[in-house]
Amino acid sequence: MTKFSCTATSVLVLLCCGIAMAQDAPVATAPAKTFEDASLKWGPCPSFLPDGCSIAVLHGDPAQPNADIFFKVPGKSKITRHWHTSAERMVLVSGELQVTYDGQKPTVLTPGSYAYGPAKLPHEATCASKAPCVLMIAFESPVDAFPGGGATPE
Repeated sequence: MTKFSCTATSVLVLLCCGIAMAQDAPVATAPAKTFEDASLKWGPCPSFLPDGCSIAVLHGDPAQPNADIFFKVPGKSKITRHWHTSAERMVLVSGELQVTYDGQKPTVLTPGSYAYGPAKLPHEATCASKAPCVLMIAFESPVDAFPGGGATPE
């Protein structure tokens, strides 16, 4: 017969309770989404972005804070200099994207790469791959994009 110390018994009780609580946790009802899902509704990008550019809403309302989108541009296309009111948190899902924010060194994103874009900081990018570039972007403020940006807007 094995004897457990009070400490070992306490740990076992906590582990068992933790497992029981995890089993009772609510199950998410929203389905996971990939950019290849036929159920996604792809819409056009602002006119200053490349032909063939499209956006799909993943979560939230783009007119409200905290919306997530997929942003897709054709391979070998250039995303002209622009800026957003919101900061943007991005993960490249497919392709290879070269991004340059004003005053910063260019960076190359590959699938799985994370990038943070500060609010109102102009930037440009090129989808360097032959395949389309798809970014998952989380916006803090309503989704917008403005061309140019000679001086950082206030």
